[in-house]
Amino acid sequence: MNKDRIKKAYFHLPGLFEFYELYRVFLPLFSDHREYFYDWCEIGSVYGAPSGCIWGGGRVEEGYEDPGKVLELMEKYEISARLTFSNSLVRKEHLTDRRCNALCALFEDSLKKQSGVIVHSDLLLDHIKRNYPGLYFVSSTTKVLTDFSQFMGEVNREEFLYAVPDFRLNKSFDKWKTLSQSQKDKVEFLCNECCWFGCRDRKSCYETVSRKNLGEDCPEHHCAAPDASYGYRFSKAMENPGFISIDDIKNVYMPMGFSNFKIEGRGLGSALILEFLLYYMTKPEYHIHIREKIYLDNMLDLF
Repeated sequence: MNKDRIKKAYFHLPGLFEFYELYRVFLPLFSDHREYFYDWCEIGSVYGAPSGCIWGGGRVEEGYEDPGKVLELMEKYEISARLTFSNSLVRKEHLTDRRCNALCALFEDSLKKQSGVIVHSDLLLDHIKRNYPGLYFVSSTTKVLTDFSQFMGEVNREEFLYAVPDFRLNKSFDKWKTLSQSQKDKVEFLCNECCWFGCRDRKSCYETVSRKNLGEDCPEHHCAAPDASYGYRFSKAMENPGFISIDDIKNVYMPMGFSNFKIEGRGLGSALILEFLLYYMTKPEYHIHIREKIYLDNMLDLF
């Protein structure tokens, strides 16, 4: 990894389809007004899947934007698009799904920036790798690998360009510092998780989402976390022991040689996504400029 790249933080942003309208306004600002943003940050990718994709995982997606338009926007600003196909329960009969295969074919043909796929299932990984070799792969955090050695097994797999650890490993600095630079290049930290740090049901929660995306009739997963009824709060996420702040990124992770950071947010609404973009990427004195451009020029739907 060259020295210039170590000085950059690459953010991987949520809602490729769901927040298309937000990114359609935000990306020109990021491109044309770099003085608004930290010079050490870049957009590494935008991830997500359209509504109704049976290979989808992590969340039940709500994006309805035309995939061609989405890819065109990413190509215009030379940003990698990632399909979130992290369903953990894919079976052989699901591999022939026309819509998901068509999406892989479309995004494999991106010309300016290679597209990727976030995967959980090895069965699906093998299918996509065999049929769409132009895509790169990311090992999904939905595997909930809280054992460090198990996660390093994912990092060391040649199939994966990146691997996202469970957020509860974020502060295991005594272990992270032992990685080689090539291993550090593959680690993509999930920064703003709000899930209860002591949660033991995270895997079953993801499995429920996978069943829903497959169209299966299944009982709801009822979160047992304290204050679960309040849903996602960024202020609450900031109090999570696994939270990675902007100061952590600048003063701890980047000096250690890490450069990839994932922002969660699918299903949370565009107003909250904007707050993430402001917090992690925008200089404080320009927050109001971005808000004015987004809210006044685009009439962003806040509620």
